[in-house]
Amino acid sequence: MKTNPRKSWQWTITLLAVLTLILSACSTTNNPAANNGTNGNAGTSGTETAKGNLLENIKSAGVLKVGTMGTYPPYTFLNKQNEVDGFDPDIAKEVAKRLGVKAEFTTQEFSGLIPSLQTSKFDVVASQVTITDERKQQIDFSDGYITNSVKIIVNSSNNDITKLEDFKGKTIGVGLGTNDESYLRNEVLPKYGPFEIKTYNDVITSLKDLDVGRIDATINNLYALKPLVDQNGFKIKAVGEPIKSDQPGIALRKDNPELRDAINQALADMKSDGTYETIFKKWFGEAPPAQ
Repeated sequence: MKTNPRKSWQWTITLLAVLTLILSACSTTNNPAANNGTNGNAGTSGTETAKGNLLENIKSAGVLKVGTMGTYPPYTFLNKQNEVDGFDPDIAKEVAKRLGVKAEFTTQEFSGLIPSLQTSKFDVVASQVTITDERKQQIDFSDGYITNSVKIIVNSSNNDITKLEDFKGKTIGVGLGTNDESYLRNEVLPKYGPFEIKTYNDVITSLKDLDVGRIDATINNLYALKPLVDQNGFKIKAVGEPIKSDQPGIALRKDNPELRDAINQALADMKSDGTYETIFKKWFGEAPPAQ
């Protein structure tokens, strides 16, 4: 049988055309820039633009997303209208106002606030997050916006505990994930223990347990306790001198210096123009102590 030279040539041309199409498709698939219809550097710059500057993103959205506990009056709680209220939310609202946006709040247990901040559930946390070196390894902070003195709190009938040395052999309640818990475990327990530490997700439950004798003592600051004691009639008292003082700051994710600096400027301006003092008096009934 004779081979038709013309047909062989036609098959060769067809095969070459198919191979050319296959190679072209592979080249396009493996080239991200080709898929985007842009030059080869567009992939990197596009990612950087998407991440953006958090402060500018907040201003563009018109909202500062704030995480807070919502169960720690007068610092942060839900009022009768089921709205987030308190000293910390008022500070956050004023900061947001000075950034040119509105504050939007999300409430959850204190122990989950920092993990949620790190996964970008909100932009900042305003919920009495004490500034510590340990936390600075994970997150960033604004300047401190209040100083809290922490005291030992016991049942009104308890005359056995007046100082940290008296904790030995007792059960001490404290907020889960708080700086007070770290202080008890890392400083007080090794020095004055052994004693049992019982943790709570909210302050009012710890005070209820203290009131009925399930725990022997707790530690907290008087600003936080007064409204709960007045409302619930707990028979408890503060004893001894303050065992420490803390400064909370507005918490934010690391590597956002523009947002941190803008928050610090807002806080400084609030103090210089009297707005901070007005908010402080509203919630604590007195002028803020001199810093």
